[in-house]
Amino acid sequence: MRIQKYLFGLLLGLALATAWSASAQALPPIREFYFDEDAAAQPIVVVDPAASDLLDQLVRHRTRGRRAVEASVQLANIAAADNRVELADSLYQEALTGSAPNSTIGRGVRWNMGWHAFRQGRHEQAQQLWLQALEQVRGEPSWAPPTLALVLHRQGNTDEAVKWYAAAVRTEPQLWIDPANFERLLPHWQPVERQALEQVHQAWVANPPSWP
Repeated sequence: MRIQKYLFGLLLGLALATAWSASAQALPPIREFYFDEDAAAQPIVVVDPAASDLLDQLVRHRTRGRRAVEASVQLANIAAADNRVELADSLYQEALTGSAPNSTIGRGVRWNMGWHAFRQGRHEQAQQLWLQALEQVRGEPSWAPPTLALVLHRQGNTDEAVKWYAAAVRTEPQLWIDPANFERLLPHWQPVERQALEQVHQAWVANPPSWP
């Protein structure tokens, strides 16, 4: 496959795997409502994935463009999709160290890297990355309740997951009360992730927490 050969030959020498290390962060207090949009909470795309010279363009951005950090993230996602996890990790680590945590792009790197870590089964790492992104954002972003509910549930902390899910329901009850809306509300989530959130929803239905 062309992408496999290209990634291996062109990128493997550009990044060495770097071990993840971060101080554990406690969960923040749950707020009553989470209405705010967050420009950083979306997949980072520099070049149209359908472009015939996708990898060439991304490598050019990485080496001499103004969007080197974003290009590294998109390349990391391509590497991860091609099951080159070590390469994806190193590219993400490079993007992480090359972006200020309080900048929009820095928060975007952490949000995206959190999903990469989550999908590799590294749930604690994912949670820490998402908490770092949350810590630096102004307001109460709408992505936080369902995302933290998901990762807490995957770590076996369903009681805390339900509390976060309840915040989503308080914010937009007409949307989050019905799992049939998940595909529309969470378009970037994989089906198995939406199914996991349905389990949190079921736990919420069985025992909805009071507020405050």
